[in-house]
Amino acid sequence: MQFGFLGINYKNAGLDIRDKTSFTDAMKLDFFHKAEKIGVEQCMVLSTCNRSEIYYLYEEEGQQKQIQEIYEGMFPDVDLEEYLAKLSGEQAMRYLFQVAAGMESLVLGEDQILGQVKEALDDSRTMGYSGKELNKVVRDAVACAKQMKTEWKISEVPLSVSYIGIQKLDQLCGIAGKRILVIGSGRTASLALTYIYEYEGVQVTACSRTYSHAKRLRQQFPGLAAIPYEEWRQAIVECDIVVSATSSPHLVVQKGDFVPAGPLTFLDLAAPRDIDMAFAHDPQVILINLDTLQAIAAKNQKEREQLIKESGKLMEEKLKETVDWFFQSRMDATIESLQQRCSLIVADGYDYLNRKMELTPREQKLLKKVLNASVQRLLREPIRELKKLDSEEQQEEYKRLVRQLFQI
Repeated sequence: MQFGFLGINYKNAGLDIRDKTSFTDAMKLDFFHKAEKIGVEQCMVLSTCNRSEIYYLYEEEGQQKQIQEIYEGMFPDVDLEEYLAKLSGEQAMRYLFQVAAGMESLVLGEDQILGQVKEALDDSRTMGYSGKELNKVVRDAVACAKQMKTEWKISEVPLSVSYIGIQKLDQLCGIAGKRILVIGSGRTASLALTYIYEYEGVQVTACSRTYSHAKRLRQQFPGLAAIPYEEWRQAIVECDIVVSATSSPHLVVQKGDFVPAGPLTFLDLAAPRDIDMAFAHDPQVILINLDTLQAIAAKNQKEREQLIKESGKLMEEKLKETVDWFFQSRMDATIESLQQRCSLIVADGYDYLNRKMELTPREQKLLKKVLNASVQRLLREPIRELKKLDSEEQQEEYKRLVRQLFQI
């Protein structure tokens, strides 16, 4: 039995291809059924916006090609040959460990993929296509990723400019209890609001060129006030902080629009800029824009990369344990058959002696225990040696010998 991987991800396929190779739940079940028909009984589908990947266990080399044909057949309108990545054995396991740890993610070290890997295994197990081997490998990868994140705190080094921006705001002027105006209602503004509401006592007002969009934000943030876009000049003079995140092609807040009545902090999350750089020279104003935030994000990216590198030793140690277990587990079926054969011999011997001798219940129990212990003692060393075999060729040779010697 061997561990295999096949699939595409953001590194080898663009969004146009990934959009066309996403698995629905029905497609996953269809894939599992087709894989089972070629003898691949354990497999897992990891389908996200950034990847469409298959992890599976196979017995024969030809099954790798068959799995690829099934995968390509799920998406007949897409020529996937040039995009597909394929791995097997230890390389495939290492890749899964790296995926679970966020080392293969678009955002290095992100946490979301860990939950997606666990969910993919749950789907496979629920549908009946995950056994002891697949469960073990995936769970080991998940456990290793959790340990890496706990010990090195990789995810605690922020890369999101929105999150970094809110952190910077809090460092410079404090956020708790402040009056805040958010200009914009798109994804960036919504993300900024999520982080803002982590602070206590904030009074937040939102405005957008499309007033209905600003009002829609109130469904997500019930404490939010919404005003028409034209009223931002009146609202800004009553605020301590302004967060701007529009998609406007020109400046939204210009130096001549108003005179700050007191200390004011701008967080400009837009590209191109929303806030006039001239405010940087106003002694009453603190201006934070993407230039500053992206420099922090780049520094944090390097820090994450270093933490990932440092935690790589742990991953290799855990991977080796899993590879060793997986390699040894390939003898499990032979060992189990050997033990079953010996159990039959014990049962036959016990039945024969029990018929020939008049034994009390206590003597019957003792006889069965002694016979079983004797056979297990005989098996102990052979089983230990079978588990120590360190090459696939030796494993296959000993499997054949055990089957021949014990007629199993």
